[in-house]
Amino acid sequence: MSLLSPVNQDQLQTSLVTDGYFSSEELSSFETEAAKVRMPLLTYLINNQKISEEVITKILAKINKLPYVNLSNAYIDPKFLAMLPKETAEKYMAIPLGRDQGHLVVAMLDADNVQAVDFLSNKIGIPLKVYSASETGIKRVIKQYQTFVDKNIAKNISQESETLPEDSVKSSSLDQVNKLANLTDQDSPISKTLSTILTYAADNGASDIHIEPLEYNLKIRCRIDGILRELMILPKNSEAALISRIKILSNLKIDEHRIPQDGQFTFKLPDKEIDLRIAIAPVVWGEQVVIRLLDKTGIGLKLDQMGFTGRSLRLIQTALQQSSGMILTSGPTGSGKSTTLYGLIQEIKSDSINIVTLEDPVEYKMDGINQIQVNPDIGLTFATGLRSILRQDPNVVMVGEIRDVETASLAVQASLTGHLVLSTLHTNSASGILPRLLDMGVEPFLIASTVRTVIGQRLIRKISKDKQPYQSSPIETESIHKCLNDLLPKTKEEVAKVSADLGYDNLPLANQNAYTLYKGVESPGFPNGYRGRIGLFEVFAVTEEIQNLIIKRVTSDEIQRVARSQGMIELRQDGYLRALAGQTTLQEVDRVAATDSA
Repeated sequence: MSLLSPVNQDQLQTSLVTDGYFSSEELSSFETEAAKVRMPLLTYLINNQKISEEVITKILAKINKLPYVNLSNAYIDPKFLAMLPKETAEKYMAIPLGRDQGHLVVAMLDADNVQAVDFLSNKIGIPLKVYSASETGIKRVIKQYQTFVDKNIAKNISQESETLPEDSVKSSSLDQVNKLANLTDQDSPISKTLSTILTYAADNGASDIHIEPLEYNLKIRCRIDGILRELMILPKNSEAALISRIKILSNLKIDEHRIPQDGQFTFKLPDKEIDLRIAIAPVVWGEQVVIRLLDKTGIGLKLDQMGFTGRSLRLIQTALQQSSGMILTSGPTGSGKSTTLYGLIQEIKSDSINIVTLEDPVEYKMDGINQIQVNPDIGLTFATGLRSILRQDPNVVMVGEIRDVETASLAVQASLTGHLVLSTLHTNSASGILPRLLDMGVEPFLIASTVRTVIGQRLIRKISKDKQPYQSSPIETESIHKCLNDLLPKTKEEVAKVSADLGYDNLPLANQNAYTLYKGVESPGFPNGYRGRIGLFEVFAVTEEIQNLIIKRVTSDEIQRVARSQGMIELRQDGYLRALAGQTTLQEVDRVAATDSA
């Protein structure tokens, strides 16, 4: 279906106005501008980013009475993609999405082309249920054909690996090492397999790849939006060659199977490079490999885009205006702490200040920042690196993680001597940061006088753009009352003030009988109706009252209580506010944050 089909021009322009995308005056003005540059109106609108191709496709589908699907962030199960060869998918711009009551659901660019639909139905041998999709969305999914291993590659892996003895995984003889090296050269099936796994993970925004040896096979899983998904099962005799290939690329010992090894290498895609951090550990059935993907193209998010709003955002911006002190973030592995630190740096980065970072590893490259990679093998630890940094006249110091008492003491000393220090600790909540520093042996009066602001965080899944409203059940309503009654406005007159204070639009009143919530529309591209993640945050400033509590060495629960009384929004409360704003679901918030907040 051509976006510029003259049959639909008038209807489309009418829909652009009636659906609220433009006023009649705006559209008329755009027509005049398009005529001046001798360009069709729709081409002008898209080229000048007045409207997206997805919106045009959606409107055209509505005009032609066709169902529409947005494939912008879709992940399609490989077993469905395998039902239509890649060449045919490219020729007809058609993608299999899944099954629905005996039909195969297919997204097409030219969804009203009856002849093409009949041809594809006959080729696949199943009746089709056709959706309209944009060219960009379909091309994005077509890339996924390159990201799962076809039967021929798997067969070749199995055949080549059969020449290895069964105990080759644990063998360290020179002959076996040489044989493994030959099996894992750049053009071998095992190398192509690794490449497709990495490409799939990068294209789908995976944070980790898990290669897990089982008794009779090798399982490959990817963590996408915080949830592990099985990608493929490989034959057991492919294990030695695949893991050896990873070791070779990571400059690790190919014949060492008894102890954990850590390494890294870079994987190149057509449009970017991905840094890979490798962790290999011996397990019962072989060696497990976890690959962390770090996008070298960097991160352009601002604090408000990460999810900081209202009071939390204001507290952080105030702390960043200080010339000294510490801003600390906390949370488990994979909760976005490093991303938050980079966001803090981007908030204050300028030519007038010297910012130096000490990281393990350097996850994102940033212009104008002096970034140092920790290397314990040569004695460059966080502690030794921090000593060196302080002789480089920095204004702001970022320490990737405070892991020990020496690093903690040096960070405190740096903040006392006129430096703004940004760092992370592993704790369950923001309030747990302060007792954790005490446990490390830092004197309480030093903590009280240096720590300015602390941040606790988690990552939760967002619901897909196509979402459906519904009214909360009695149980959900009661849960909202219990969590948010002290925060939500009590009267209509308070709505604007409270909403602005918390950073959300048009918050509902407290004590309603039901609330409007949202759920994502589950589709082949959006498992359970989720796609992408956003941060949950709890932020508090170290006030005089909290400083006195630190000196008294009170528990994190007591600090949490006082911070809450001073206006801190807890993780679960932040999540429930996001659910009311249509960003996520109560179930997702409870899964991630319910155990961390009262």
